[in-house]
Amino acid sequence: MTEPRHRTRAAYTDRTVTVYQAYPLEIGVPAARDGRFPAAWKRDRMTWIKPSFLWMMYRCGWGMKEGQGTVLAVEITRDGFEWALRHACLSHYERGLRTDRAAWRRASGRAPARVQWDPERGLRLQPLPYRSLQLGLSGEAARLHADEWIVSMADVTPLAHTVHAHVRDGELDLARQLLPRERPYPAGDEALAHLRGGAWPNRPPHGGTPARRA
Repeated sequence: MTEPRHRTRAAYTDRTVTVYQAYPLEIGVPAARDGRFPAAWKRDRMTWIKPSFLWMMYRCGWGMKEGQGTVLAVEITRDGFEWALRHACLSHYERGLRTDRAAWRRASGRAPARVQWDPERGLRLQPLPYRSLQLGLSGEAARLHADEWIVSMADVTPLAHTVHAHVRDGELDLARQLLPRERPYPAGDEALAHLRGGAWPNRPPHGGTPARRA
């Protein structure tokens, strides 16, 4: 089946969606243990969440890059994830958007979330001909992520190392069987239109905490 160039794929339930983040041990270990970020986690910095397990593996080198030794699977509410999508703008201006560069710059300055579409990755971390969503959260979105959206956290570093070992040994079928089951995420076209070349929503980003589903 031909994949569209832009599609959000994720492991999800009717209430939650799983995203991935990688941190140094001093943040990742207590986060996985307690189910919340420790005091050392900075709410005033942008944090990036990634629904694609293999893109996270590409970014963190299978959990072996310096400062990214703990890979977390973070289960967040779908309400929160979709709020972030609705209030996001693209991280860089793209020609062909139904807005000009100045309008994008104004939107970018007030948006609490950023979206990048980067090449999805295969088991050998090679780029694929379609894109994977990366979602950056700052300001209000980062605070909501830390304080309201998180349902659970799990340390999946051992899984990353096991999959990597199978790939390294050429056992791709075994590696593939261990991957999280990611499916096209049923985000409505309205939520994603401005992130795939559509216009910026009529209303600017605003406050308000989405209700928790879980």
